[in-house]
Amino acid sequence: MDIQTAVTRVSGTGIPVPGNDIDTDQIIPARYMKVVTFDGLGEYAFHDVRYDEKKTPRAHPFNDPRFAGASVLVVNRNFGCGSSREHAPQALMRWGIRAVVGESFAEIFNGNCTAMGIPAVTLDHDQILAVMAAIERNPKVELSIDLSSGLVTVGDQAYSFTMDSSYRSALVAGSWDSTSVLLSNMDGIAQTAGSLPYIGGF
Repeated sequence: MDIQTAVTRVSGTGIPVPGNDIDTDQIIPARYMKVVTFDGLGEYAFHDVRYDEKKTPRAHPFNDPRFAGASVLVVNRNFGCGSSREHAPQALMRWGIRAVVGESFAEIFNGNCTAMGIPAVTLDHDQILAVMAAIERNPKVELSIDLSSGLVTVGDQAYSFTMDSSYRSALVAGSWDSTSVLLSNMDGIAQTAGSLPYIGGF
């Protein structure tokens, strides 16, 4: 297994996007999903809530220069609900997000994040409010998500997070990256293929 794919800690500045039940259609509108690859999706993250019909920027954290370069998204309850589109976490990742801290996540969205190496960890409501307030006071405060210790650290404050144990194990072990896992087992794949009578001659 390629241990370079292991995700044990993510650190960076934060960007708060408050609101419950923010669905995948808000994260990436369907009309921007007509692409061959996910490249370029980042510019369309939250597009329809960031811009009006005349493409004039609205007041939205993703338009706020205070949060430019942020890599930790902080959200409220049931984030990523709606359709199962993988494009939603892909758009966030291509905008620059490397971890998400929230009150709760839609199950498929959470799984899609894990499959891309993005930890999605949960804190309770009051803790999320405290983290958002800390970022608003100082947009340059560092947030750190440590999967080994189970802590989210914001400046000098630390909060214990919860996370699906299988997702945490996959990230820490590096097995979230199915392509790397496959490539690291090529000898076994070749051996199995060689033992199958219907493979020979191809």
